[in-house]
Amino acid sequence: MKIVVIGGSGLIGSKFVIKLREHGHEAVAASPSSGVNTLTGEGLAETLKGASVVVDVSNSPSFEDAAVLKFFETSTRNLLTYEVAAGVGHHVALSVVGTEGLSESGYFRAKIAQEKMIKNSAIPYSIVHATQFFEFLKSLADISFDGDKVRLPPVLFQPMAADDVASAVGRIAVGPPVNGTVEIGGPEQFRLDELVRQRLAALKDPREVIADPKALYSGAKVSLRTLVPDKTARLGETRFETWLTQSGAQIPSRKVS
Repeated sequence: MKIVVIGGSGLIGSKFVIKLREHGHEAVAASPSSGVNTLTGEGLAETLKGASVVVDVSNSPSFEDAAVLKFFETSTRNLLTYEVAAGVGHHVALSVVGTEGLSESGYFRAKIAQEKMIKNSAIPYSIVHATQFFEFLKSLADISFDGDKVRLPPVLFQPMAADDVASAVGRIAVGPPVNGTVEIGGPEQFRLDELVRQRLAALKDPREVIADPKALYSGAKVSLRTLVPDKTARLGETRFETWLTQSGAQIPSRKVS
């Protein structure tokens, strides 16, 4: 099966491509660095030729409100248009648990727009809502740092390892389209501020983490359970303490596409 991975050189995409190839699939890692640009359409027609599935794990290079909205709308529109022309039978998109409840955030408004376009297209689809990745806990601390302390809301959180994300997306990609949303998450629940505090301690990062009920998450207010999946979610196997001892605990670059 030929599967095209949009964002194939990023954290999830690169892991995903390796897993697909190990299972005998023709996995094509597509990104601007490989000559495929979803914003301009460059390389899409040729790359999608003969593809059964397209998996979009790309992300915007800018998280500024207008830029991120333009990225997801333009990229998704181009992808869906070229997929129809190529006869692609399954569109898979990676999104985020709690997206629909985070519309105060410009980033999540863009993800909502992306999902709406996918649902309204003629192509059978599967949307995967994942919880946050262990790999980005430090980045979460960085955007929540006010110059003095890291302020985070004391809400529930169920992050997962990027390896487990790639495996879960892979299983969905090679299966039939669900024409709906599948939630995936980690095997353990934590309190957000406590887990980020643990991560910074492991990195010997001296910044103090404060539980602040008024703090925002990516610019949006969150309730106790906004960031955790339903009980029907498919859970990864890697526990946080196990991940900390693995090489995967190295901080990835911000590049996610």
